[in-house]
Amino acid sequence: MTQLKYWLKNSNSPSAKRLFKFAKSLRNPQLPVIPLLHSGLYHLHHFIKQFVHELLRIFYYTPLFKSQIQGSKKRLYLYSGMPQVIGKLRVECKNDVRISGISTLCGRVSNEREPLLSIGNNVDIGWQNAFSVGRKIVLEDDVRLAGRVFLAGFPGHPIDCERRANGQSDDESQIGDIIIKRGAWIGTGVTVLAGVTIGKGAIIGAGSVVTKDIPDFTIAAGNPARVVKNIVE
Repeated sequence: MTQLKYWLKNSNSPSAKRLFKFAKSLRNPQLPVIPLLHSGLYHLHHFIKQFVHELLRIFYYTPLFKSQIQGSKKRLYLYSGMPQVIGKLRVECKNDVRISGISTLCGRVSNEREPLLSIGNNVDIGWQNAFSVGRKIVLEDDVRLAGRVFLAGFPGHPIDCERRANGQSDDESQIGDIIIKRGAWIGTGVTVLAGVTIGKGAIIGAGSVVTKDIPDFTIAAGNPARVVKNIVE
């Protein structure tokens, strides 16, 4: 079979070329598009998908997730499923929060006290966000997090390579709170390290790594992130 395939692909024989073309057509058959039929089927498919998604969101994912978190949590809006919660973690959520179901919320298991994720009013948590909560992560009111934001409140491994190889936990000195103040906007692909406070109304440019505090009403970008502009208030 392998030899036949090699001959069909590499032979200069007209018969081999015709057979190879025929074999490709069998592997990937194409049906003609009937505009009215297939357009109607597409819209029907989209409607059914959205309808089922909304039913799952309202009657399944949202009540399940609400049962695992604290706070007033009024008008919580989940989309794309339900966030994954790993480890020991207390989540407090206020009102009018929107969270992508493709998110991971992780609490550090080595703490004596339960780690806390505090989410304020009118907060957006985008697609593929990941929060590693060491002791505390606070998202104040009106915060916006774009996609693939990583809030790294703990690393999960010690600095010492021998201890790391033995599967030991990280050190207390590596743990830190992350505070994102009211109205801040965190761009796509941003990483915020432990011990960082991002000021009120600040904007963090896409792909930045934030290693130190960012003042109120500034724009910061880069790796490590630095203030590049002040926002006039």
